[in-house]
Amino acid sequence: MEQAERLESSLTEEGRYRLLVEAVTDYAIYMLDPAGTVASWNPGARRFKGYEASEILGQHFSRFYTEEDKATGLPARALQTAATEGKFESEGWRVRKDGSRFWAYVIIDPIRDTRGHIVGYAKVTRDLTERKEAQEALERAREALFQSQKMEAVGQLTGGLAHDFNNLLAAMLGSLEMLRKRVPEDPKVQALLENAVAAGRRGAALTQRMLAFARRQRLELAPVALPALVGGIGELLQRSVGPQVEIHTQFPLVLRPALTDPNQLELALLNLVVNARDAMPQGGAITIAARQEDVRPGQGRLSPGRYVCLSVIDTGDGMDEQTLMRAAEPFFTTKGVGKGTGLGLSMVHGIAEQSGGCLMLHSRKGEGATAEIWLPVADAKPLPEGPEEPQRAAPPSPSSLTILAVDDDPLVLMNTASMLEDMGHSVLTASSGAEALQIFQRVAIDLVITDQAMPRMTGVQLAKAIRAESPKMPLILATGYAELPAGVDAQAQILNKPFWEKDLAEALVKAVAVPQS
Repeated sequence: MEQAERLESSLTEEGRYRLLVEAVTDYAIYMLDPAGTVASWNPGARRFKGYEASEILGQHFSRFYTEEDKATGLPARALQTAATEGKFESEGWRVRKDGSRFWAYVIIDPIRDTRGHIVGYAKVTRDLTERKEAQEALERAREALFQSQKMEAVGQLTGGLAHDFNNLLAAMLGSLEMLRKRVPEDPKVQALLENAVAAGRRGAALTQRMLAFARRQRLELAPVALPALVGGIGELLQRSVGPQVEIHTQFPLVLRPALTDPNQLELALLNLVVNARDAMPQGGAITIAARQEDVRPGQGRLSPGRYVCLSVIDTGDGMDEQTLMRAAEPFFTTKGVGKGTGLGLSMVHGIAEQSGGCLMLHSRKGEGATAEIWLPVADAKPLPEGPEEPQRAAPPSPSSLTILAVDDDPLVLMNTASMLEDMGHSVLTASSGAEALQIFQRVAIDLVITDQAMPRMTGVQLAKAIRAESPKMPLILATGYAELPAGVDAQAQILNKPFWEKDLAEALVKAVAVPQS
């Protein structure tokens, strides 16, 4: 009992305070003299600032601040604020002994004597680095989700517009093609027709880019050796950028093939190289490189797996943060009126996404830009490059058939019927699936060509109903979309919109030639 009383009496108020401070390890608690010199040092300060008491006592507390904050006079302002306002409280970067930075929550309180004069400061610091990193990770995830939802919404809108444009272009180009056969051989008239056809082809190219962005373009995925693909179009790339721009390649000795559509990847690469050229009006260098990486869960936008990254790096002016965020949006361009459609990067984005990868852009103003196409590694080896097979003669066109043409767009329906009649076939037309079934049940039909995207009954549903009544009926499914629903008839020929009379004739030959089970 006496020992407890003696211990209690020995624990003065100052002693109790010292014991409390020495027991704290999650906070840096230390005293400063009026000039800001460190006068005490607790275990918490030693733990996350890295200094022993012998190294820091007598040193000015500004050594914990970053060079940027020292340059602006923040340490002195902190003491002045504490002295005049009774407290200084803030968050910011601080520096450990090893030079690394941590995010700190800081409170500085003035200590006054009985006459109100400041005799020092009590400073408390807490390391909030983990919390700040978690908040930043959450913000990045929210921003990535927002951008993903934004791009998905724009993609759906773009895909719908492209589908409608495809219908208009199909009608326009088909009509121009047949009109060209019927007008007199007047050079001026022919020149106007050729001009209209050329404009239509440009419109078709734009819709293909829109469909690519919306991931609704048909891709033929295959293993692709990237060094061979780049080497194969190297001369085209150099001609596209001109003599002021040098193109270099950097490929590892061993690189797995990527899974994508080689033709579409060539087009995507050409778009990226031309964009890089446009970012260097005074000339420069473009580096085309590739590497292989394994992506782990939670590492980024990609699903876990093995990928090949094809990158195009330029030495141009680069992009600021706002431009970089919008660069892949359709119709966004910095090239000025009439100098770009704003669909190049959108198309690359769509091809990468549809292949199972993604497009990533990295840039800073004044430091050039890097565009990366991430593609999944293909399991199989790329097909060997051998001699081309001799071209086979096209099979003879089928003799006059009775064909049922179905489309809910009257312009497209008229155009398709006119093409078929021009080939010598007898054509019946229907503007809906229900109407087509009624005709099919009354008239002997040799072949059915139907649009896919129709209200109430799609082309796939119509084909299924026709197969139920006539399993061997030749079918052609015309569509501007890549993603067809499940249940597509495996024996139906797919005809991409917009199409020419030659494309339609080839589809007819293939549909009739397919053995029907």
